[in-house]
Amino acid sequence: MARTNGTDRADAGHGGGAADRAAAAAIRTALTRLGRTSGLPVVFGGLVESTGPRIRISELSGTRTPALRALAVSTGTGLGGRAAVLQRPCAVADYAASRRISHEYDAAVAAEGLRSVLAVPVVVRRRVRGVLYGALRTAEPLGDRALGAAVEAARRAARGLTAAEDAGAADEGAGRPPTGLAEPQRADEADGPLRERARQAYAALRALAPHVDDPAVRAGLDEVCALLGPGGAGDGGPVPPVGAPVGLTPRELDVLACVAVGDTNAAAARRLGLRQETVKAYLGSAARKLGARGRWAAVTAARRAGLMP
Repeated sequence: MARTNGTDRADAGHGGGAADRAAAAAIRTALTRLGRTSGLPVVFGGLVESTGPRIRISELSGTRTPALRALAVSTGTGLGGRAAVLQRPCAVADYAASRRISHEYDAAVAAEGLRSVLAVPVVVRRRVRGVLYGALRTAEPLGDRALGAAVEAARRAARGLTAAEDAGAADEGAGRPPTGLAEPQRADEADGPLRERARQAYAALRALAPHVDDPAVRAGLDEVCALLGPGGAGDGGPVPPVGAPVGLTPRELDVLACVAVGDTNAAAARRLGLRQETVKAYLGSAARKLGARGRWAAVTAARRAGLMP
């Protein structure tokens, strides 16, 4: 593919109705702005697929090869998957050498010659709907200009997606008889910030508990962890037993809880009072038990299994 000045469309993800087309247009417009305001020579991105937790790269600008075209990035993997899980911008100065991300997509990134990459989630009503990427072909830190432009582009994309969703909902409900009742707010829209704070508190408590010698205090901390975890105060369901159903040890859960809030292995080691090599070993064993490849995939699998918030 020849390098282009505009934004190219991949074939995937542009079918469907007017709402789908409007959503794709919002991503395309945001990427055009990002390329213009950030100084980054390569920008690309796409929407989270409705059929599964994957980001489908559908819009590209400045690319030289078809390597990234229609690439599907699973939530929790790679840089974009990490940004989607954390719901915040993520960047690496040298993609291939970074230890902060998993490396399922190295071949595609290398084929395009990308080194420094940033990824910013597009969040609509507390839910990640897409991811915008910007990249350099040199290994160097990305400055405030690029990050600020990416964050602003993501906000504009979110506004466009919100408008598309509202228009789609209006069209869908146009033929319905009025019920006289307001539609209740979705739980995931209402408690998004609370869930993130619960995850932060859960990680802090799991890190603190092993250092407490008093059995009564330790039991109390475990009870609070249970309330913050899946099925606790926010979920309304039964609390699954620790380690079920894949048999994660308490230390493996401790490490995953730290990773889930963005800790590196070194940061998790400091928080838990462990050696960095020990943290890496626990993370590896947890990922194997969960059938996951990479740290963020392990966090996602643990949450789906009901093991952590």
